[in-house]
Amino acid sequence: MKKQELLASVFTDYICPFCYVADSRINRLRTYYDLKVNWCFLEIHPETPPQGLPVCELGYSSQQWKRMMQTLREMAEEEGLSIRDHDYTTSSHSALLLAEAAKGEGPEIFYRLHGRIYEAFFTEGRNIGDRDVLTGIAAESGVSRETVDRAWLEPHYEQRLQQNLMAAREQGIRATPTIFIGNRRLDGAVPVSELMAAARDSRPG
Repeated sequence: MKKQELLASVFTDYICPFCYVADSRINRLRTYYDLKVNWCFLEIHPETPPQGLPVCELGYSSQQWKRMMQTLREMAEEEGLSIRDHDYTTSSHSALLLAEAAKGEGPEIFYRLHGRIYEAFFTEGRNIGDRDVLTGIAAESGVSRETVDRAWLEPHYEQRLQQNLMAAREQGIRATPTIFIGNRRLDGAVPVSELMAAARDSRPG
């Protein structure tokens, strides 16, 4: 039986651990739907340098960060994701440009890269702000060298990120992940049950 097509738009960033969880949960919709996702990459901390910095410099109080990390660990465990202690962050700018460019290589290669960037940062602790690291990840994922070069040279991809930023501001989006399915807006790494409910509500008729 042919699966019903389901369209979603997701505002996301590769340095956001809750986006990693949300990505896993969104993918579970593919069991039931022919899911088409418009990935809207949104740089949430553009001030962060490519060499990275400790998360304590992001402005969260120690108690707030402790609560967030406990929630993250519980969510990751539910999804079977391995996440290292999240004690540093980095610039996601180059990774987002690379992902935008990789869309042009087709879904298979894009999703291979998409997953590897998350794994490299959250599971392996690699610095995805470093373009040498990203070049290696791209090669592992089957992304052509020409696409890698275009990602960081052509203004077209910078313009896409700016368009995503403008769209986020227009819709009052201040954090990632933010997910749109049909007329429903879902803020955060919501449970799969909420994603499924939104998918059901989006069905015609």
